[in-house]
Amino acid sequence: MTFLGLVVLLLLTFASLTSSCTEDEQSSLLDFLAQLSPGSDGNLRMSWMHGTDCCAWEGVTCRGDNTVMGVSLASKGLTGSVSPSLGNLTGLMNLNLSHNSLHGILPTELVMHNSIAVLDVSFNHLTGPLKELRPLNHNLPLQVLNISSNFFTGQFPSTIWGAMKNLIALNASNNSFAGQIPASICKSSPSFSVLDLCYNKFSGNIPPELGNCSMLRLIKVGHNDLSGALPHELFSATSLEHLSFPNNGLQGVFDGSQVVKLNNLTVLDLGSNGLRGKIPDSIDRLRKLEELHLDNNLMSGELPSTLGNCSNIRYINLRNNSFSGELSKVNFTLLDLRTADFSLNYFTGKVPESICLCSNLIALRLAYNDFHGQLPPRIGNLRSLSFLSLTDNSFTNITNVIQILKSCKNLTTLVMGTNFNGETMPQDETIDGFENLQILTLDGCPLIGQIPPWLSKLKKLEVLDLSSNRLTGLIPSWINRLELLFFLDISSNMITGDIPMALMEMPMLQYKKNSAKLDMKFLELPVYWTQSHQYRMLNAFPSVLNLGNNRFTGTIPPEIGQLKMLNVINFSSNGFSGEIPQEICKLTNLQMLDLSNNHITGELPSALSGLHFLSLFNVSNNELEGPIPTGAQFDTFSNSSYGGNPNLCGALLSNHCISVSSHQSSISQEHKLHHALIYGFVFGGLAALALLAFFLIAKL
Repeated sequence: MTFLGLVVLLLLTFASLTSSCTEDEQSSLLDFLAQLSPGSDGNLRMSWMHGTDCCAWEGVTCRGDNTVMGVSLASKGLTGSVSPSLGNLTGLMNLNLSHNSLHGILPTELVMHNSIAVLDVSFNHLTGPLKELRPLNHNLPLQVLNISSNFFTGQFPSTIWGAMKNLIALNASNNSFAGQIPASICKSSPSFSVLDLCYNKFSGNIPPELGNCSMLRLIKVGHNDLSGALPHELFSATSLEHLSFPNNGLQGVFDGSQVVKLNNLTVLDLGSNGLRGKIPDSIDRLRKLEELHLDNNLMSGELPSTLGNCSNIRYINLRNNSFSGELSKVNFTLLDLRTADFSLNYFTGKVPESICLCSNLIALRLAYNDFHGQLPPRIGNLRSLSFLSLTDNSFTNITNVIQILKSCKNLTTLVMGTNFNGETMPQDETIDGFENLQILTLDGCPLIGQIPPWLSKLKKLEVLDLSSNRLTGLIPSWINRLELLFFLDISSNMITGDIPMALMEMPMLQYKKNSAKLDMKFLELPVYWTQSHQYRMLNAFPSVLNLGNNRFTGTIPPEIGQLKMLNVINFSSNGFSGEIPQEICKLTNLQMLDLSNNHITGELPSALSGLHFLSLFNVSNNELEGPIPTGAQFDTFSNSSYGGNPNLCGALLSNHCISVSSHQSSISQEHKLHHALIYGFVFGGLAALALLAFFLIAKL
């Protein structure tokens, strides 16, 4: 047993000698640790201890010869700076410090390291320019450089890129780099394959030299300040699979004959530029195309029927162009199509029957075109359809549309205002379905009738817009049973009566904790409330109660103070009377309060000045009196917020309030004058009587 114990001890000793990293490498790693902020080092100090084997430290990997080969510390919550001492790890090949909070500069010792092949410092707070230095090694081994999502500035240092002959992928997106796109990358790096420069400040033209990148598979330079046309040379890079230049200032004609040379293309994104031209008939040569983004350009013409041959296409966005003609010319038997946005164009005719065969369609937007007629009945077979926007067309027969769409069991967003001109709102209580509907807009139609009872069944409804119709009657008592509803707009109708107590008991408007019940997922397509105002998530919508421009009467109930989550109140242009309840001052989340054009009396509550988020305030054309609120944002509102209330006073108004001291002084002066007049009359009278007595005595 003693002999076996000795053998085990010798083996353990030998193992510890052979697995231990060098003193220099241990010291370099500890220098890096020392630059991290105490308490924000990801508990590395529990593992990285002097005198222990650094090859066993957390995040550190070594080769068989015990040299450090990799340091991987992603998402550790690290703060502090990046120590250049890591550059002393002569065998380091992989350094990953991504998704932390490191600040300061990126040491050039790491960028120009003689062995690092993969360097990832993305999603940190690193700053400053990348220094223009001439590396000693003109054949740097770096293959992947990810410096995205930091705060880097300045231009790309051309001398460094010239030495990166092995570079394959560069991701510098989401920074503040400026100047021109480096044109020499592919010349110096023949295997270069991935370039992502999105969300920076690059300007100038797209360098034609990128066409020499024979291995380039992905290029993304969206959201910059690029100008000019797409260079023809770019279409020589026939290995391209992903070509993306959205949100720039590109101009010129979209040359389809050049684009279709890229027959490996899966993603083509040229949205939000100034491109003109048509989609070519040869678009079907892009057999692998999965995404086509040409939105927000100046393109025109009819869609080629050959678009229906792009059988792999999943996403089409042609929004906000001048495309015209009938969609029915395209055979939409595209089984992989998930999202299609044809809005804000000049498409005419009816919705094509073939679109009902896109069995995997999730989102369809046809808004702001010249479509007419009824929806094809088979659109109710789109079981995956979640988002449908029909706004501002000339669709008819709303009853039929409701009956068709109730079969779309996954429908969560239904936007179809400005259609069904003057039809009657369906009142059939037996209408069911829509069990997953979260957004419903039927504004500006203008529909007649009442708020329909079938809406009470939509238990998941969060946003309801019935504004600008000709609806009559009362707000239904079941409104508070829509437990998730937090956006209600019934403005510009002919609804009457008092504000019902049910409206003051809306659960989502009462308690902050209820907001956790809202769906946190992104919408399949953004909902555009205005041309420039869009929402991508339901919980981004403001909490709104808009009753403006109706025929409501009575007073504003004090129970309104319960709706603490409200952002917007609009009770304007009704027949409300009485005073503004003090309880309204409890709504500290209010951003807009409009009570204009009513018959409201009394004084404005001074506590309104405590509504610090208020950016719009209007009580004009009422019968209010007394001083207007002062302080904070109330000092920024114009006098138009108070016009038509002649008895209001304040510094902003022509009618200045009399201060208490001045008022008391005025009263005191009046009292003195009054007393003086009395004394004058008394003493004057006595003097007159005395004089009369004197004359009488003299006569006697």
